[in-house]
Amino acid sequence: QVQLVESGGGLVQPGGSLRLSCAASTIFVNWYKSAWYRQAPGKQREFVADMSSGGTVKYADFVKGRFTISRDNAKNTLYLQMNSLAPEDTAVYYCAAFGGTAAFWGQGTQVTVSS
Repeated sequence: QVQLVESGGGLVQPGGSLRLSCAASTIFVNWYKSAWYRQAPGKQREFVADMSSGGTVKYADFVKGRFTISRDNAKNTLYLQMNSLAPEDTAVYYCAAFGGTAAFWGQGTQVTVSS
């Protein structure tokens, strides 16, 4: 059974930073397009960033150079470094892996940006 387990969320003040992790089991994240999405209360889930199996990265416009997606193949883990966080970044953050018709999702980790 494929598992993607996120961690690293929490409460942070505006302007602060967090690093989210997504540990994968059963699949190798570098074989898939790996991604981060988020869902704020009352809103639809939205794309944040992704990384292809070849390492090409793409970001949502609202990231504006504040977030960095990365991958550690040896640890089979995907990361999202988030800097200059703002209250509008408050959401549940999900990692995902896509390959062919397969799509795997983690359970999400809560990020709250508040003073």
